[in-house]
Amino acid sequence: MLPRADTHAFNLHLAEISKAVAEGAHAVVILDGAGYHGARQLELPANLTLIRLPPYAPELNSAENIWEYLRKNKLANSIFETYDDIVEACCNAWSFFANDPAAVASITNRNWAKVSA
Repeated sequence: MLPRADTHAFNLHLAEISKAVAEGAHAVVILDGAGYHGARQLELPANLTLIRLPPYAPELNSAENIWEYLRKNKLANSIFETYDDIVEACCNAWSFFANDPAAVASITNRNWAKVSA
């Protein structure tokens, strides 16, 4: 959990994704149009390729569905006393989601992204 979304944070995120890619494999990271996703200071690991979604296409971005799910199931109708309370609630919500493989598969599935045999 980081306090802001910027190029530095995104570089850290890409480094973590890169570590999770199997040895000798290559991964694709699908991005929306956030400015820091294309910053000149981006440090792209060699085992990752970035693919930018077209603008104004939230239906293609599974992250939009994740945030909708988290808002509906863990973060709705909440009042937080402190910033730390917000961070804790968001971390707990993310863990709730990430530790449910069936929910992850269901929410992030995209028929257009399937590999054809």
